[in-house]
Amino acid sequence: MKCKNLDVWKKSAALSSDIYLKLSNLQDYGFKDQLTRSGLSIPSNIAEGLERISDREKVRFLDIARGSLAEAQTQIYIGMKIQYINSNLGTIWIKELEEIGKMLTGLINSIKKEVKK
Repeated sequence: MKCKNLDVWKKSAALSSDIYLKLSNLQDYGFKDQLTRSGLSIPSNIAEGLERISDREKVRFLDIARGSLAEAQTQIYIGMKIQYINSNLGTIWIKELEEIGKMLTGLINSIKKEVKK
């Protein structure tokens, strides 16, 4: 697995695990399922993209990961608003997602740069 040494994958996998653990007792299964799925989609799409041979496909899956990241951020904001997620925890998760987003953008840009060479 090519992704296991990348910090962006490690951070997103750790965050996904944390979301699962912290929401394990949440009774609203629809909300919990939606957030855990979007959180899980981030490292999963990073992994899938990096296993692709074509750089175009790599970028496509990394872009899907960015979309899942935005989805997770939205759900966390809503979860905080409706008091499913503690504000302090939600703020930490959102900051983590912002950092992961920057890392994803950097990775995408570096792949695109290699393609232009």
